[in-house]
Amino acid sequence: MIILDEPYVSQLLKDTIIEMKLPVLKNKTSERLGFDKYITLLKDEEFIELLKKEETCKIYSNSEISLVWIEDNLGFTDISEKIGLFKDKLRFRKLIESIYPDFSYKGVEFGKLEELDIESIKKPFIIKPSVGFFSAGVYKVSTCEEWKKVLKALTQEMKSIKGLFPVQVFSSERFVIEDYIEGPELAVDAYYSSKGKPVVLNILEHLFPSEDDVEDKVYMTSKKIIKNHLEAVLEFLSNINEAVKLRDLGLQESGLRDFPLHIELRVDKQNRLIPVEVNPIRFAGWCTADIAYHAYGINVHSFFLEGLEPDWSGILDKDEAHEEETDDLTYCLLIAKKPDDIETENIEAFGYEDFISRFEKPLELRKLDYRQYPVFAFLFTETRNSNWEEIDRYLKADLKEYIQIKK
Repeated sequence: MIILDEPYVSQLLKDTIIEMKLPVLKNKTSERLGFDKYITLLKDEEFIELLKKEETCKIYSNSEISLVWIEDNLGFTDISEKIGLFKDKLRFRKLIESIYPDFSYKGVEFGKLEELDIESIKKPFIIKPSVGFFSAGVYKVSTCEEWKKVLKALTQEMKSIKGLFPVQVFSSERFVIEDYIEGPELAVDAYYSSKGKPVVLNILEHLFPSEDDVEDKVYMTSKKIIKNHLEAVLEFLSNINEAVKLRDLGLQESGLRDFPLHIELRVDKQNRLIPVEVNPIRFAGWCTADIAYHAYGINVHSFFLEGLEPDWSGILDKDEAHEEETDDLTYCLLIAKKPDDIETENIEAFGYEDFISRFEKPLELRKLDYRQYPVFAFLFTETRNSNWEEIDRYLKADLKEYIQIKK
């Protein structure tokens, strides 16, 4: 069962819903997208009644905005409890502290941040809202002197976004201070089957322009990335479900079942996977999850909803006669964001054709209304590792060469 919300519903998800004739909640987003031309949208009470008749509570959403409706309407299920385990980052750290006994963290109220004994906290550390959204309120602190600047910036940011999001999605009341994890960042789309088995649908590496610049610009996946991390990711997911069963949460018998997740992890110096955060009931945001379709023919939406598992051994071993050729390919999602120092109202146009011409094999361009969101487009590419400079060049680019300014 599907709940759609802003900011973005990918075309692949739209097509999947129509082809599978999936039950979709009637709201402003589903009506705006014209789903009522193809399927009957369900009013709140119809959606709830249908869910009560289902043997399992299998819900998928494209956006965390839907958490508000779920909490207000689905109290008769255990899905809100499951969501809370991951959405509240302090609860999540407590859930997994036996798995990572050497990882330190603490919760602190926003109003008491100025009273912190910052000298006693191991550095570098990350501070972030216990209930957060995107990267709002997330800062890295390396020194005591840096903390003063961060606290000032954090306080100003919390004032500027106060009231913009529902408390189920973002809250500035409580923060988590935790160890900073050095190492590559991975993003994983996965779900637990009806029997609680972890199923991995894709593993991405998140590339950053530099160590200090954590802007979302490039996500990539390849056979090599899957081979390197699949076994460890499956073990991590199994450990999470065992931790859920051991906690006194009313979920001891079943654990997590029919439950999708988008997970961000770091690979530390000991090659361990350390979770940064786990996002419930959805896969990678905007249209990032669709990269699995381009790379491996995996529609993550239909795989979860139909309970399918990728044949990773077959995918990774196929075309053995051309193994060297296929191992040389990397699939990327490039996020073309508007530069912060250019005002939207001053933009005349964006040179989409010129932009995609810089890549040897663009697979699909998805344009956005940059006047509504500060993103020009998402571009899926297939890149030979021998031509990797095109991705390196994009990581360092500011996109201004493609922007036409009004006279």
